[in-house]
Amino acid sequence: MNLPDLDSETIDRIIEMAWEDRTPFEAIEQQFGLQEKQVIALMRLQMKASSFKMWRERVTGRKTKHIKRRDFVSGRFRSQNQKGS
Repeated sequence: MNLPDLDSETIDRIIEMAWEDRTPFEAIEQQFGLQEKQVIALMRLQMKASSFKMWRERVTGRKTKHIKRRDFVSGRFRSQNQKGS
């Protein structure tokens, strides 16, 4: 999987956003240009195997990690660190 060169601060922020239950992969893609598959590959590289497995089990099938599958559209908190409208 081809990953762009990212500094440690950016990697930390992507991991933080990926761990958050209500931050969709689309928000990560909009802010950092990484598709879901690239985020998964980055998480696999940066985390211990057991932590990665726990994270994958948590996010697999989770509605809140994909904008199109959410039950809500607006009215939720948006971090000031998050780009976009």
